[in-house]
Amino acid sequence: MRIFKQINFDFLAGRFIAYVVSATLITVSLFFVLFRGIDYGIDFKGGKEFVLEFPQAANVSQVRDILTPVLGSQPEVKQFGLAEDLLIRTDATTDTQIIQDAMVSALTKANPSNAPVVIKSDTVGPRFAEDLKRGALYSVISSLVVIFLYILIRFKNWTYSLGAIVALAHDVIVTLGVVVIANKFLPFSLDIDQNMIAAFLTIVGYSINDTVVIFDRIRENKALHRGAPLKDVVNRSVNETLSRTIITTGTTLFVVIVLFIFGGEVLKGFAFALLVGMILGTYSTVWVASSIVVDLQKKFNIAK
Repeated sequence: MRIFKQINFDFLAGRFIAYVVSATLITVSLFFVLFRGIDYGIDFKGGKEFVLEFPQAANVSQVRDILTPVLGSQPEVKQFGLAEDLLIRTDATTDTQIIQDAMVSALTKANPSNAPVVIKSDTVGPRFAEDLKRGALYSVISSLVVIFLYILIRFKNWTYSLGAIVALAHDVIVTLGVVVIANKFLPFSLDIDQNMIAAFLTIVGYSINDTVVIFDRIRENKALHRGAPLKDVVNRSVNETLSRTIITTGTTLFVVIVLFIFGGEVLKGFAFALLVGMILGTYSTVWVASSIVVDLQKKFNIAK
């Protein structure tokens, strides 16, 4: 099924604008990641996490103020799905049961008519958290290295590999930047945990799939239109695959939006990262990966 049958848009004409936009997004993202810092979940920093259920809706700031002296440091308190449920994260090192009892006691004393019960608790040790953090970083880097080699072997041209990897790194860095910035404003958690790492790896897989489809069409059109300028061949290829790109992106985004709305609080961060990453992945496939291939082959006078 093709939405656009006779489209002939010059995508590469705006590639230098795309370079500026992408460079700006990457710079802003790295600034916030490096200077504001990443909010890690207890999976990666260690600590304790509790979900408390109240008979009535509880005020987040009041609960935080009540628990700060009890825990010895300010805990992270967020709404968890329903207004009556709160997610509380703390780096306190005391025994889980002691912390749990102290929180319930303090909150009950402050408001006896709205005494909470603990419906979930998790604990992650600092050493295990460091191992997870290291493993997550290695998994993302390893996936990029393997993809670089796969593209190199498949297309026998390093410009395709570099274009694909730059586009993937662009998607991951900018998505991470959006997550870091949005975590301070959105009412649900966007901390980097195992679910979020799964989202980043999914984004990498989704984006490279789109990129390979366009690269395949470029290779086919170069064989069919020998002697044609590479810029024209790439534009033709992007236009010919545009219907497929829009349909695939649209249907996938629809599923992710449904997951975001109905998937529950635990999956909101995962779904949000996927939404951002898939939009960026579609953009980078069309304007970043293909453009880099054209400019690199022109610069190094590569005929393949």
